[in-house]
Amino acid sequence: MTNDARVHLRPVQPADLPRMYELQLDPESNRMAVMEPRTKEAFDAHWAKLLDDPGLINRTILRDGVLVGSISCFPWDGADHVGYWIDPAYWGMGIATHALRLLLEEVSKRPLTATAATSNAASIRVLQKCGFVIERVHLAPARERFPECEEAVLVLR
Repeated sequence: MTNDARVHLRPVQPADLPRMYELQLDPESNRMAVMEPRTKEAFDAHWAKLLDDPGLINRTILRDGVLVGSISCFPWDGADHVGYWIDPAYWGMGIATHALRLLLEEVSKRPLTATAATSNAASIRVLQKCGFVIERVHLAPARERFPECEEAVLVLR
């Protein structure tokens, strides 16, 4: 059960996208996640596909009614993955952990997989608090928006 009544999830709405675009531009967030932000055109095209796919679970994270991030469950590389992005102004408040717990209450399928750069200790900690276990660590090759990095693969069974 979750413990922060101030945090809620709801389906992503088109009106959320401008704020979500701004959040994904944050340099510190991108450094921690070891990724590069999307251009406006790529972001809009990406989200147009996501919002058009009823099989995906994309949620806006709200704290006290304010959009503070997003969280999703999506198929990737043959597995069901989870991912999240939190406004750095709200880091360290337990919001990512709480949002992930809420998502896990909604998503019953298992196993679920998540990846995090090994340098992103905060994200690995969030995942482990929610029951994910590191199954392997490897050197992830550079791809689309992700520079080469050491990556932990975590699984919730």
